[in-house]
Amino acid sequence: METEDVTVREQLFHDRVRETIICVLLFICLYILSHFILTHFKKNAEFVTGKLWLCTFTLSVAVCAVLLLPISILSNEVLLTFPHSYYMQWLNGSLIRGLWNLVFLFSNLSLVFLMPFAYFFTESEGFAGSKKGIMARVYETAVMLLLLSLLVLGIVWVASALIHHNTARESLYDLWEYYLPHLYSGISLFGVLLLLLCTPFGLSRMFSVTGSLLVKPRLLENLEETMNCTAFEEASLSRKLKTIKNYSCFILVSSVIELRKKASPWQRNLGYPVAMLLLLALTAVSVLMVCFHVLELLFDESAMPRGMEDPHLGLASFSMFGSLGAAVQVVIILYLMVSSVVGFYSSPLFTGLLPRAQDTTLTQIIGNCVSLLILSSALPVFSRTLGITRFDLLGDFGRYNWLGSFHLVFLYNMLFAGLTSACLINTVTWALQRELIRAFG
Repeated sequence: METEDVTVREQLFHDRVRETIICVLLFICLYILSHFILTHFKKNAEFVTGKLWLCTFTLSVAVCAVLLLPISILSNEVLLTFPHSYYMQWLNGSLIRGLWNLVFLFSNLSLVFLMPFAYFFTESEGFAGSKKGIMARVYETAVMLLLLSLLVLGIVWVASALIHHNTARESLYDLWEYYLPHLYSGISLFGVLLLLLCTPFGLSRMFSVTGSLLVKPRLLENLEETMNCTAFEEASLSRKLKTIKNYSCFILVSSVIELRKKASPWQRNLGYPVAMLLLLALTAVSVLMVCFHVLELLFDESAMPRGMEDPHLGLASFSMFGSLGAAVQVVIILYLMVSSVVGFYSSPLFTGLLPRAQDTTLTQIIGNCVSLLILSSALPVFSRTLGITRFDLLGDFGRYNWLGSFHLVFLYNMLFAGLTSACLINTVTWALQRELIRAFG
């Protein structure tokens, strides 16, 4: 009996070591990727190593939060396909649950402590009368961070007291089990609402963004004639040089037409329509999945998002269409995340945060990292609330109080389907009108 206990303890120890090694390796890869991304955009004159690693850490957590649901869904399908494979024994529910808990913990750490510390340290100069230096800035940053923490905790306690009077009074000193989950629940709710606004707008913007990267076909256009006309106009402007702006515009048009001339007939006539049809199909599938989920909410209680302790991987597929449906779910989730980022940076309120290569200040980098972390950490809740997947929320992600409100979840699904449909119809209608006017006008 004692030998069996030792064997069980050894097995648990080896499992924990293996899970830790896998999580560390995954985070190191994401950290290296995030470091290259920030190095590409940062302005070298404003950065020091200490500030950069805080931003890199936060961006790594954001990328990991984006990959949470895809990794979980694909892991379940892999275990269903290879149920007795010796090489897949490391892929289990304990590992997936550990990833979810680590992302929740590091998201709290980054949003509540690391990013405010980086911002206050950037803006600090030391208290008046103190000796200037790094330590003076650290002291001022620590004081500002403490005051901000007290202010935020006070606001959270007052809000909780208004909603749950008795619970808030009993949990006055319960920081870890009460304040932080409620604080992060509010941040997640803000992120989900932000996704509701940015994603439909981003889905419509994806058509124009993708179109700007591809060679567009022109109906009834003689490419050689257009090139000759542009060359004559450019030569005339270069001789006169009356308006530099018009000359630069013709240079841009000439380069675009030259690019279209170099493109193959397949790229010029097939690439753009195929890309547009693919985007249209992904958007239509997303809206149909949300509409189907609205009907599920009316007749099935299990359609409501909720938390679970054990994911039970490898028992059944989370899609009624099997592995193919799971793959579609993963593609839709990643597509919605990309669309939300496009919509976020296309919004007039956040256009100033758009990073530029080798010309992004430290304050902009911090703002981008915080924004991306809020969007990405809300993505699992967003996807489950819309019914994109039936994989329920793990760990502390399932503890949000507002997820149990049927009216809130139902209204959220209806708003997303309505806004996305309206943006899609408006985009497709105006795009067709522009192309027809350009072809026959």
